[in-house]
Amino acid sequence: MSEKAEKPLHELLSRSLVDIYVGPDSTHWILHEKLLCYYSPFFAHTFYGKDKNASSTKAFGIPDIEDGPFELFVGWLYSRALRYPDSETDIGPLLDLYLLSTRFEMEALGADVVETVRAWYHNNETYPGLRRVQYIYSNTDEDNPMREMMVGAVARYLTLSERIPPHWDKALRKNGQLAVDIIRSIQEWHLEGRSVPDARDVSLERGRAEGKVGFSAVMDGESNMSHAASQEEVDGEEPANGQNGSVE
Repeated sequence: MSEKAEKPLHELLSRSLVDIYVGPDSTHWILHEKLLCYYSPFFAHTFYGKDKNASSTKAFGIPDIEDGPFELFVGWLYSRALRYPDSETDIGPLLDLYLLSTRFEMEALGADVVETVRAWYHNNETYPGLRRVQYIYSNTDEDNPMREMMVGAVARYLTLSERIPPHWDKALRKNGQLAVDIIRSIQEWHLEGRSVPDARDVSLERGRAEGKVGFSAVMDGESNMSHAASQEEVDGEEPANGQNGSVE
């Protein structure tokens, strides 16, 4: 069965408007009610409740979110498009937008954010920094699409690296769930047995090289990830957005 076609924008720009007050300063946004509720079950429930035909209130306050992510949200709502990041710094606001998409129950927006972030890391031949991964882990549940994309990328980075960067070594020792998820991600690769070295085989081709004892070392200094990612992962720093960056 084919997916139901989305309604065109002009059909969603009704005369009915709602007032949304955002952040501690109650920044005032006036949005089209039908458009907002069409894409967000959260707002549909907020304004309609059990009555799907008429809203009981025309105003709603969200004091605990920042203006920046909500502005990105409004931009996507009216254009169904996201601006491609100019630098790694732009990833932070996109992650905040992603968390809004989960809060507002908007799968389409969330999928667009995941794809935009994925494309930026791929096109720039770099990987999500530890802080970015920790931020998503601290604010999402298990089997979350953004989590899975980031962990999958990190799994590839660590697997192909000869040494483990110190901050990743510390994080993986402290947070078992992250380590388990990396293993789960590697399992999703469905590697053929012959392509994976066999530690039980003493030959050079199938096991550890002759004379080599012990696991890979922890990398001295910064990792070979992007400079921007390395700078944000200095031990002891707090995330730029002020959130708790530890993985629980």
